[in-house]
Amino acid sequence: MNKLPDRIRIKDIARLADVSVGTVDRVIHGRSGVSESSKKRVEEILKQLDYQPNMYASALASNKRYSFTCLLPQHLEGEYWSAVEAGISEAVVAYSDFNISVKTTYYDPYNYQSFVDASHTILDAHPDGVMVAPTVTQYTKELTDKLNEQDIPYIYIDSNIKEIPPLAFFGQNSRQSGYFAARMLMLLAGNEKEIVIFRKIHEGIIGSNQQENREKGFRQYMEEHHPSCHILELDLHAERDNKDSLMLNEFFRQHPTINSGITFNSKAYILGEYLQAHQREGFNLIGYDLLERNVTCLKQGSISFLLAQQPELQGFNGIKTLCDHLIFKKEVTHVNYMPIDLLTVETIDYYSNK
Repeated sequence: MNKLPDRIRIKDIARLADVSVGTVDRVIHGRSGVSESSKKRVEEILKQLDYQPNMYASALASNKRYSFTCLLPQHLEGEYWSAVEAGISEAVVAYSDFNISVKTTYYDPYNYQSFVDASHTILDAHPDGVMVAPTVTQYTKELTDKLNEQDIPYIYIDSNIKEIPPLAFFGQNSRQSGYFAARMLMLLAGNEKEIVIFRKIHEGIIGSNQQENREKGFRQYMEEHHPSCHILELDLHAERDNKDSLMLNEFFRQHPTINSGITFNSKAYILGEYLQAHQREGFNLIGYDLLERNVTCLKQGSISFLLAQQPELQGFNGIKTLCDHLIFKKEVTHVNYMPIDLLTVETIDYYSNK
């Protein structure tokens, strides 16, 4: 074999395999139109040379367009999912050279039929890849089964369904997060005999797998380490924040000595602002996510701790992974747990969640 240049080119491989440059290009990129004998010769040369194609340059040279769809819960501006969308927008800009586009479809997290209807909209569009915030397993599986049939890769964001494995998942280990949150709350609560879990719920639906798994992890810690501590529950309105004050008034009237609680959704500010308005000082409250109103409550002392999970990075990395898989043909990491970040009034100003 003649001495090869330091940088192996496609024409060098073609010469060694005694085929055309076009044949080598088709083999490298997995396209059809190559005889088995030619394909075998090229693959043997590629293996001998440990050749790694420059997929970045190939993608730039291609005119192919990639359409991605994101299926996210409906939300208001400034809520948790707005941060996820900000990360998605950053990814679209970062990969704009590769002709990607992203369309977001929304579903009502408290209405399973809404998820089904949104799923049909996505399937009718035949996207190249999908990023989805899953609902319960039954309805998520209806979507993922159809995506698998069409060979469309999909990413989970925020919560994982291990029984229906995606191409990749980005989010916290929600059960471990809840377990850790229980430990932190009990450091504040000390020897108190009662604590409370505040939920946002609508007709029995919590609206997030993540919240359910956090509560499971929370209860596991309490059973293991504080089995005598009684856990109260208060289910607030999922979609009528203005009705919560009356329910909280009645709850604290019935339980005047309770002094510690947690909410597993991102609307901890509803509780924090209530505590401020009613001058209920010294209540130990833990919540999730760095919404502006949550951070304000943290700084003003009505929220003790916030647990963060870097939603912008989840959104960015979900789109990045679809690009890595479809455009650059890279191996991707299937389970990507985000850090469980505990923020206090002393640390919040120094924290970057990007």
